[in-house]
Amino acid sequence: MNQTAMKRMLLSAAMLLVVLHVAAQVDFQTLLKTAPHVVAVEPLKNAVYKEKYVVRIEQNVNGHDASDGTFTQRLIVGLKGLDRPTVMVTEGYFAHYALSTWYEEELSNLLDANVVVCEYRYFGESAPKGLTPQQTVLQDMDYWQWMTVDNSLADLHRVRQSLGTVFGGKWVATGISKGGQTTMFYRATYPDDVDVSVSYVAPLNKAVQDGRHEKFLAKQVGTAEERQEVEDATVELMERKQRLLPRFEKLCQEKNYTFKLPVQDVYDYCVLELPFSLWQWGTPLTTIPDDDASDDAWFKFLTETAGPEYFDCPSEFTPFFVQAQRELGYYGYSVKGLKKWQSISTTKDYITRMVLPAQLEGIKFDKTLYKRTRRYLKENDPRHIFIYGEIDPWTSSGVAGWLDCSKKQNMRVYVQPRGSHRARIGNMPEEMKSEIMSRLTGWLQ
Repeated sequence: MNQTAMKRMLLSAAMLLVVLHVAAQVDFQTLLKTAPHVVAVEPLKNAVYKEKYVVRIEQNVNGHDASDGTFTQRLIVGLKGLDRPTVMVTEGYFAHYALSTWYEEELSNLLDANVVVCEYRYFGESAPKGLTPQQTVLQDMDYWQWMTVDNSLADLHRVRQSLGTVFGGKWVATGISKGGQTTMFYRATYPDDVDVSVSYVAPLNKAVQDGRHEKFLAKQVGTAEERQEVEDATVELMERKQRLLPRFEKLCQEKNYTFKLPVQDVYDYCVLELPFSLWQWGTPLTTIPDDDASDDAWFKFLTETAGPEYFDCPSEFTPFFVQAQRELGYYGYSVKGLKKWQSISTTKDYITRMVLPAQLEGIKFDKTLYKRTRRYLKENDPRHIFIYGEIDPWTSSGVAGWLDCSKKQNMRVYVQPRGSHRARIGNMPEEMKSEIMSRLTGWLQ
């Protein structure tokens, strides 16, 4: 074969590869577009997956009943290969972070798997009627009655059925925090939808103010010396309250925060929130200023650790607080040692009084979800891994304290030593990480 013929053959081969690559792209995009209930597919730039898209799927506002209207849920779909497993991220809030060019979910990376990130209903671009929470709080209760866990699980079930026509391999459900809760609820409600579940730092609360978190912060987290250091910091912030309050008010005005309570009460709640936030995120105690530090230093410490934006009402997190009040539950605050400086008289029912718009104050807590999920986990043995952090207050209301896996073949609970809400497989001790990965890869064979 002469040199010219060789060049022509190589050029033809290169062109064929280009054609095949383009065809493969068209084929996958077409598969997504023709999946049941999918109404739009939009390409995304990415540096991780072979292809990546925003996929919009039609969902029923009222679970399985279309008569109450529909809305469009946003999914972010990344392709590693149609022969690979698929990780479904059961997000509890927004999914905009997954739009990033460099986004890659942990399990998708570890398992070389496709990813389907499911934005939660009423958040981001997945809100019924296309309204923002700030607008929808002005609607009547009819709008909010469909913001339930069971309806969110019906959303996931439809996603699984729809994209199961595209991805035929094994499926893994996973989520972090509220998303980890969603993974747990999803498994308990649709046990055959996925092959494997991984819940990160997922609480299972039994009341609006569960009660276990306050005891954990007071007597269990860290060392006695560390707990005292955090308590001393809250006392220092309360002793400086009158000096720091003008700065606090100015900040809230500049940010246009809206509160249901007087700003001095909001200051108190920020101080009460500080220990939970500090331990939750594993913030080094070295960030606590010295006693003789300036007011500027203490103000910065408070607002960066437990800022007033958390109590802004209404906000983009109003949908979450609706669920916390209705069925997810939450944590409370201990006022021990701070009463002499506080302007608030009680923290009872603070979610209703602080972060639920007036139109929604009548929502009552229902314990059914808690009981149903706990019963399922105790009586069954799905392929489900739970990951927690030792110093994370959410661990106190997670499954680690009561779920006995000693007689189960599949379910396992792993607690990262000195781990926070940032506990992940990748930062686990090597022995734990190896055991988790061995289970996951074995289940997905």
